[in-house]
Amino acid sequence: MPIYEFKCLKCEEYIEILVMGSRDEAVKLKCAKCGGEALERILSTTRVNIAGGNTAASGPSTQSRTCSSGSCTTWNLPGNA
Repeated sequence: MPIYEFKCLKCEEYIEILVMGSRDEAVKLKCAKCGGEALERILSTTRVNIAGGNTAASGPSTQSRTCSSGSCTTWNLPGNA
């Protein structure tokens, strides 16, 4: 059951909603602050927690380099040297 983040278009409040059931299921969502029904689903940021670490990383970083096919991008994943 995913948690989606929405922005109310009436009061501009950001809210998180646990959506139960199918994504195709008609669900009546309302803003908890103003009761507005015009909500826009937004792309949430992701945080990665490394086991044994005391802090969370904001995600992978990228590095551009030259390779045989031209320009390549390398993903540097936290905790994987």
